[in-house]
Amino acid sequence: MSCLALSLQPANGPDILLQTREWFPPARALIALHAFRQTRLSFARKNPSAAAAAAVSSSDTDAAAESIGDDPLAASSGQLIVGVESKYRVVYRLVNSIYVLGVTTADHDNSINVFECINIVNQAVSVIVTACRGVDVTAEKLARKYAEVYMALDIVLRGVSHIRLAAMLSSMHGDGIAKMVHSALDTETKIRGADSWTSVEVHSVEHKASIEAFSNANFELPPETIAAGDEVAASLVPQSAGEQQDDKAQKSEEPEVKDPFAPSDAINKQEELVGGFKKTKDPSATDLTVALAGLEVTTLPPAEATQSTHITVEGFEGEYGGIAFSNDQASLGEAFEGFSDAWGGGLDVSEFVGTKKAPRQEGLSGLELLQTGDGPAPPTAAAGGAAGTPLEDLLVKKTEMKGPEMYISEEINAEFRESLLARVGLMGVVYLRTLPPKSSGDKETEFSFRVEGTSAVKRFVMQSSRVSSLGNGMFHVRTAPSEEPIPILKYSLLPRLTPLPLRVRLITRHSGTLLSVMIQYASNPNLPAPLNDVTFVVKLPVDPTLLKVSPKAVLNRPEKELKWHVPEIPLKGTPGRLRARIPVDSSEDNEELEVVGYAKFSAQGITSFSGVCLRPASEGKTDFYEVSHRYESGVYMCN
Repeated sequence: MSCLALSLQPANGPDILLQTREWFPPARALIALHAFRQTRLSFARKNPSAAAAAAVSSSDTDAAAESIGDDPLAASSGQLIVGVESKYRVVYRLVNSIYVLGVTTADHDNSINVFECINIVNQAVSVIVTACRGVDVTAEKLARKYAEVYMALDIVLRGVSHIRLAAMLSSMHGDGIAKMVHSALDTETKIRGADSWTSVEVHSVEHKASIEAFSNANFELPPETIAAGDEVAASLVPQSAGEQQDDKAQKSEEPEVKDPFAPSDAINKQEELVGGFKKTKDPSATDLTVALAGLEVTTLPPAEATQSTHITVEGFEGEYGGIAFSNDQASLGEAFEGFSDAWGGGLDVSEFVGTKKAPRQEGLSGLELLQTGDGPAPPTAAAGGAAGTPLEDLLVKKTEMKGPEMYISEEINAEFRESLLARVGLMGVVYLRTLPPKSSGDKETEFSFRVEGTSAVKRFVMQSSRVSSLGNGMFHVRTAPSEEPIPILKYSLLPRLTPLPLRVRLITRHSGTLLSVMIQYASNPNLPAPLNDVTFVVKLPVDPTLLKVSPKAVLNRPEKELKWHVPEIPLKGTPGRLRARIPVDSSEDNEELEVVGYAKFSAQGITSFSGVCLRPASEGKTDFYEVSHRYESGVYMCN
């Protein structure tokens, strides 16, 4: 223990300040300070002129007396041992009219490093000189900066490096006590360019985990590799003399290998023009019956195939198929008059798209709008008086950021088999949007926040380079400004506690040459708002030549996809239905055709879908702004 206490004692008046170690009683420190004051006053009562006259004998003596000065304590080299029973060594420095005192034990066995105590006293002198803005140190100036001096001397007493002392002194008059005390913790690390242990500890843990994993790993070779190794080992066994002679005989019998880079014999061969075409004398080559013998001629379907089939499946009732042949000379419109019924008769696509071809617009990429009659022309991007205005300005109303913003983005994955839920999963990401670097001046964003509503959370993962956990659901974030949102936390929910925004059911019926598909959907009544702009996609097993849908849908022939767009799904009400009917080539009822349906949706709200919410670390303090949360579908399928 080099220094036990620090004190500021004016030449005249009571002590200004006293700082002690935790284990050193303040009463003993006051005894040492009182003894120092009594010794100083006793030296001052003596007549320094008489002592100086008795000691004058030469010019060297005069110079020595002048260097000592009027203060008798200057002869003690800044140290003084006080006390009777408990003796203490007091290291002192006089700055103007203020004594800076450092108290330590009087070492008789050289167990105390007095130079370290001297260094602490010198650092305390630097603190009070900086607080008073010069060497004109008075009790009044120290009273104005008493809090800063008190905290600085407390840090100096426990030991501080020169780099941190310089950082503390530079922030004493400008940034306040908090900046002076806390900002200098990593100052030495930043100046030397080293990494802090908190950022390196993660790599150390990963390294130890990798070593343990590899030390406990067992590698088993497959049987094929072992067999190949046995063959190589057998080939390395030295052969006997008889086997070597047999190998030489086999090598001599082998034909000589030609040079692969030797020129080909075709170079010296003359070119054949007319002679290359050989004439045949076979009369069957000109017989047309022989040439057409390999062609297959399709036969007409039987009479049973021309009759229509009655379907009694719920929701898909009607007469399907059937072709009527007649010898009457009817027009083309009259011949197909029986197919105009939307749910009866044939499966001609013309009854959905109309008799006239709609003009093909650029950018559809093969998508066809299946609807009855001519539809209105789609609106163009340049329509209206907004020509020349960016689309982002028309759709998004920009608001100026007041501070850092945080929001949660969640992705729901689910798989339904018939009406049963097979698997489900929810992954959430907490994003931080900082102020732009231009407006923040490259100032780091730093604050603390709490995460609540985590009863259903299975696991949390944080970005350790920007976020640190404080325990009990509290986190501290510190990062540089960025133009893009920064993901700082990720979490997943327990499957049994994961809510579902939408329930979907896929029903397929394969009867004869017809495949009927129906999707039923119902919304979660506990949602805060109905789902809007929901897209249902059905992957068809074949490219449909004929098709019937209800309601209207969009067909993508290259991808074999059928899409429905539902503007809004009400929270309560009867389940919605989407139907489609296509012919298939196979007529076997037991053959399974794979049909898969997908649902795509997204929504925003003031609360997250999973119930996880973000709160400030302390009530009434706004360190960040919580903006709209969002959730969307990932792989939301039914089969």
